[in-house]
Amino acid sequence: MSRVNVSWIITVLAVELVVLSAARAHSCREVKTAFQVRQIGPLKWVPETPATDVDLSVCKYTGPSCCTRKMEESYRAAVLRDTTQNIRSYSFELKFLISEHATAFQDTFQSLLSFSQSHLTSLFESMYTSVSSSIAPHIICLFTDLSHFLQGTGNVSVETAVHCFFDNLFPLVHTHIVNPGMAGSISMGASDSNQLGDCLRMTRQDINPFGPHPRAMAEELVSALRAGQAFSLALAVGSELMNITDTAELSKECVRALVRMHYCSHCRGLTLIRACSGYCLNVMRGCLASLSELHSPWRQYVAVLQDLTHMVAGAHNLELALLRIRGHIEEAILYAQLHGPRLTATVDKVCGHSTNVSSTTARTFPSTAVTPPPANNSQHVPGADKIGILAHLHSPLPLKSSKSDRGRSLKKVAREFVGDISRYKSFFAILPETLCEGEMGVDELTCWSGDDVVKSYNGRVVGSGVHAQRQNPEVRVRGTDPVLLEVKDRLEQFNQEIQVFLPGVGYRESWDDDTGSGVDSSGDCDDEDGCEASGKSLAIPSLTEDDISKKVMKVPFHESPIIWSKPASDASLSMASFINIILTLGLQLFFI
Repeated sequence: MSRVNVSWIITVLAVELVVLSAARAHSCREVKTAFQVRQIGPLKWVPETPATDVDLSVCKYTGPSCCTRKMEESYRAAVLRDTTQNIRSYSFELKFLISEHATAFQDTFQSLLSFSQSHLTSLFESMYTSVSSSIAPHIICLFTDLSHFLQGTGNVSVETAVHCFFDNLFPLVHTHIVNPGMAGSISMGASDSNQLGDCLRMTRQDINPFGPHPRAMAEELVSALRAGQAFSLALAVGSELMNITDTAELSKECVRALVRMHYCSHCRGLTLIRACSGYCLNVMRGCLASLSELHSPWRQYVAVLQDLTHMVAGAHNLELALLRIRGHIEEAILYAQLHGPRLTATVDKVCGHSTNVSSTTARTFPSTAVTPPPANNSQHVPGADKIGILAHLHSPLPLKSSKSDRGRSLKKVAREFVGDISRYKSFFAILPETLCEGEMGVDELTCWSGDDVVKSYNGRVVGSGVHAQRQNPEVRVRGTDPVLLEVKDRLEQFNQEIQVFLPGVGYRESWDDDTGSGVDSSGDCDDEDGCEASGKSLAIPSLTEDDISKKVMKVPFHESPIIWSKPASDASLSMASFINIILTLGLQLFFI
């Protein structure tokens, strides 16, 4: 009898030990720790031991579970928070890249405009002092319009701005430079007593006192600034669209799938296992199906940005066009001086007999004294009080000023941007893979398939895009998100509009250095870094302060040839231009 009781007691103890071991093995302690570390919700919602009669809507399981309905709701909120944060962390890099370079380009554009404006102002203050104060407001107006055009703000026409400037310059040149004796006969800004000035302004394009130079200047600026304006607008569109994509929300089906992928394994006490790679891809491609639809227009948009960057900065087109403004205007004034008698006669016929003062067109350069003064008596030099105006030639420029002063030139900013934006050409297509590789999907010996622990995911891995999700076994995609559909339409519309504005942009396969349009993004050493070029391909040299005057004065005006009625006039213009160039360079070098 005693033997039977002992055997029975031993059997009962063995059963109890097995039960206790099983209970300890299925404890929810690790689940509670993960719940706390990930800040999912209150710990009181996590049970101490698994239960079998739990009513769950996502993590359904017939066996014991460490999850409750409140825990499941907390998992929804946590997975939505974490996934949204992960997506925005990747998109933030792209958004910051666009906004930061948009600011950098605008700063560089404004620096170029400011320098060019000062460069032009110095021309009048050093060479044509009699009209410098009167022309100053019109110089400001011209460059304000050019700035607005580059920024894409306001309804501004470069041609109109240029011709308006020359319209206002004509009365000053006619009465102060061509006919200096008329200086007091016209009052700028008056209405009743300024009939001659109004007539000159209104008939300037018909009289054509400045020859082909206004049109040449307008055409060159339009060609260079159009690409700059398109580039500014493109960056603005990119920033706007990236901000909109941040507001897109994950669908309910997506959130359910994310909970299954991240936290349903916790309900079984498996807090360390990770999702299978193929499973993660299906979930993330389903969740980001609408974002993936942006891939095609976004890829074209990036190609547009790359081409516009080359057009703006590749051959210093924008810099040279702005720096040549001074040369165009100086040549235009010289043209009016050389044709003074004909110009005065034409004005008398069109606007009435203006003056009996003889024209001084025999003079082939401005009357400002340019004889070099003694070194110790510079305060008596005509124009010496304007040294401050020319001092900006020594100030830091957006162009490369010297080997020791390496500012962020337009080409350097462009090179950085092209190199950075190229990495994001397929951003929306590879975002699911990026998220899975970063934190979610890991190839291990075993992984979580959403239902159980497996050696590999056996489900079909679908492609990207809304259409491909019809075969997705993990996420049901009902259609494209309306917000992201609007973003896609806006991006496609911009790509079409840019083709009308600048045909061919975004479809150029390569930019060769010998075309003068390349922006080197392949290496760390280029002409801007002071490196010597090797091989047959020569990099385009950066502009330096010492080269500015030379480059500006060497503008080839033969592109818009002047047709002279007398052969002697051609020789006269060439000699006058040569003398004027030498004197201008001598004056600037003296001040420098």
